[in-house]
Amino acid sequence: MTRVQQLLFSMDSPYLGHPYFVTGHALYSALARRVDAVTRQSIAVSHGVFLPQAYGSPVEGTASVRPGAKLGSSLPDVESYADLFLFRDAAHRWVSASRPRDVTNTHPLQRYRDRVAFADSALVSRPTGTQGTARRVSWAAQCYVHVGDDASADVLPLDEAVLDGLRVGGSRNYGFGELSLLDSQVIALDELEYSRLRAADDYRLELVTPYVLASQFPGADGQDVPWWWDVQGRAASGGLRRRATRLVDGADVYDLQTVDHGQTVPYAGDNSVETAKNGVTRVGTHSRYGFGELRVRPADTDRVPERAEGRARGEI
Repeated sequence: MTRVQQLLFSMDSPYLGHPYFVTGHALYSALARRVDAVTRQSIAVSHGVFLPQAYGSPVEGTASVRPGAKLGSSLPDVESYADLFLFRDAAHRWVSASRPRDVTNTHPLQRYRDRVAFADSALVSRPTGTQGTARRVSWAAQCYVHVGDDASADVLPLDEAVLDGLRVGGSRNYGFGELSLLDSQVIALDELEYSRLRAADDYRLELVTPYVLASQFPGADGQDVPWWWDVQGRAASGGLRRRATRLVDGADVYDLQTVDHGQTVPYAGDNSVETAKNGVTRVGTHSRYGFGELRVRPADTDRVPERAEGRARGEI
């Protein structure tokens, strides 16, 4: 049985690093210095995604979120497969529309001479005449850890003392990138509800994190786009969007060629539930460090409900 330990961290200082996420390799390296050799060899760490600690609204397909509840300061209940991705959707669709959503949903920047960092909080102005002139929105980071099938089940959960006070990103020795643990929970993937996937006939794959095609990292093999990604129709539009990125290991920097995250493709496989489970534990080169995370969606469900409504009204 595959178990994952979800982790939610408060950002306690600005972060100097990747603009979209904290890489699983950065989180793994921070954890590896605090655990024993057996745990170090057993764990695999996802990318950490940023999210605001803000008021939320219910999201279709996930466990009930009480309207007006403050989210981002604790992990939500996970009962179904879709619940795993509530915080891992970069659009943060759960952020309440009654708030200044565009401001709350944008990670603020701070400049330190010639370097730009992502701030750990943001001040949002209030209308004239209201109590107080501004309110502070703090930011958090969510990731998860799992162990391989051949590893001891006793490795998880990681102890709170190991997780609290991690530092990631650049200038860590100068106080940047400090994370403190807010919440943790262990989930068994086999015990989740997959009824929405089983009921569908066609599916789409959403690439939650980049999929590595080629890497300079020692021992990493190059690989093609998986056969179960139906990308034949992409040729006319220029194919899949690709991105060059880097993996930093101490003083060494390795170039990676990836299929960029955020894209969707039709699913050409025949076992959507198993693919969904494998997508959580990730596929391909550097999956241990957060690359290759996939989400399986029924093809008749739009990632952006507002866009589907606009098409129905003839506006798109």
